Amino acid sequence: MTIYIDVLIILNVYVNFFLLSITSKLTGSPLKPLRCIIASFYGSLYSLLILAPQLPYMVNTAIKLAAAVTVVMTAFGIHGARRLIKNSAAFYGANFLIAGAVYGVYSWLKPSFMHFSNSYFYIDFSLIILIITTAVMYFIVCTLRRFSRNSDNDDFSVIIRIKDKIVKLKGLADTGNSLVDFFTGKPVVICSREDIGELPATVKTRIIPVSTVSGEGIMDIFRPDEVIIIRDSNKERKPVDVMIGLGDSESKAIFNPKIFLI
Repeated sequence: MTIYIDVLIILNVYVNFFLLSITSKLTGSPLKPLRCIIASFYGSLYSLLILAPQLPYMVNTAIKLAAAVTVVMTAFGIHGARRLIKNSAAFYGANFLIAGAVYGVYSWLKPSFMHFSNSYFYIDFSLIILIITTAVMYFIVCTLRRFSRNSDNDDFSVIIRIKDKIVKLKGLADTGNSLVDFFTGKPVVICSREDIGELPATVKTRIIPVSTVSGEGIMDIFRPDEVIIIRDSNKERKPVDVMIGLGDSESKAIFNPKIFLI
């Protein structure tokens, strides 16, 4: 079977872009399009191993792991060892599943339009079929991710330190909270005045405009000394650089889930 290098690279760029998008959905890690494209091109270079002689299993696995980690670092950055390991595991796992599925089809049907070697595959078929297939898979993963997010929105605690005062609240991850302080660019975590209580005299507040379902308004905000978000299920702790907004939060600290993932 003749393998065309340009087709091989384009195919793997597309597959890598899809797998990185899936990784972002599974782990909740923000993914910028430009970094995703660069990482996809970089990852596609490993597909040239399909032209090499069959490698020993351990060598091939080591190369795949190194590729997964470096591709993830290129796409998402590092942001701590835990986040890097989580993203790398999701990306490697997605690669393993898709390669396993392709190899299963290859072993069973032995199609003339497919070549498989060193865990990389080359498929000579319509790009339209590839786009439709991956689009359907992406939609399924997005749907599953949306349901899983809705199931653990209240699975957080938020600790706020204001000078010597410590306030601990139940956290509510809500994508509807898109408030950002336009002076500092920091996201705003909404808490109720009653829960925060009286502020020390040295803490200054100011107002920002807000838009809610009930109309336009203003909100007092201030900068706390420290805010830590804790995921209750695994006790993962994340210090965040945010402003605190004083509004109606029903005894919860309402934050955009993105600030826990960055």
